[in-house]
Amino acid sequence: MARPTHDEMIAKLTFTECYPHYVAKVEKKGRSIEELHQVISWLTGFDEPQLQEFIKNETSFNDFFNLATLHPNAHLIKGVICGYRVEEIENPLSQRVRYLDKLVDELAKGKKLEKILRA
Repeated sequence: MARPTHDEMIAKLTFTECYPHYVAKVEKKGRSIEELHQVISWLTGFDEPQLQEFIKNETSFNDFFNLATLHPNAHLIKGVICGYRVEEIENPLSQRVRYLDKLVDELAKGKKLEKILRA
């Protein structure tokens, strides 16, 4: 059986599956859930009640990002995450998920919110 591609694996993920990992990652490094939600909201346009609804409904990343209003400065997110240079990812869904991963990583690494939010 062929090994699933990176894009196929991303398409099967849900926001619900990844969210606890995001929380654990940022809290382990002394950052707050509020800061995490601020970062997610900046990227997607979703507020707290919407995020809770996505978690409860086990929303796929595909649906999550199809409903999102990506921040106009999202294209400024650059760098390597999970071995992929985010600005070079061609699949739009994979790129958006990796944008989110990159922002969570920056938050966990102690970067200032103004820098993370490309202000």
